[in-house]
Amino acid sequence: MAIAQRPRALDTIVYGGLTVGLLDACDATVFFGALGVPPDRIAKHVASGLLGPASFDGGAATIALGVVLHVTVAICIATTFYLLSSRIPALVAHPVIGGLGFGVAAYFVMGHVVVPLSRVRMSNSPFSLPVFVNGVVGHAVLIGLPIALFAARSARRRFAAPAPVTSVAAFR
Repeated sequence: MAIAQRPRALDTIVYGGLTVGLLDACDATVFFGALGVPPDRIAKHVASGLLGPASFDGGAATIALGVVLHVTVAICIATTFYLLSSRIPALVAHPVIGGLGFGVAAYFVMGHVVVPLSRVRMSNSPFSLPVFVNGVVGHAVLIGLPIALFAARSARRRFAAPAPVTSVAAFR
């Protein structure tokens, strides 16, 4: 059954954003960890979006900044989905397709707009198919899809019929 109601902001933005922030962090830790990149370096890389190359010389505060920035970006992505879903109800009515498509779009926006506008040092590394596939699939499955599912669930719950009264005490 397709739904077209507007999702709740709290569910979509906060729960969806925090969930995908954690999922994406786990993906980066496992994927890049398998390539030999330690978790602290990943967090410092995120912090470099604000601090530039100096972030790699930082300590615990820079790592914490990277984590906070990562979660902030995840919440911004969830907010974007929430706002788009008010204009494009199909994103919530068909959350699997809408979420996967949104996740792929988010990957390209991050890679071609957000990161280039940040202070992240762009590497001259050659194209890596595994990194590209992990990025696209990861954003589709671990970011777009969960946000859309949170939104669709909250839209269904928001407009569900109230629970039947089962006690006389409810009328007192």
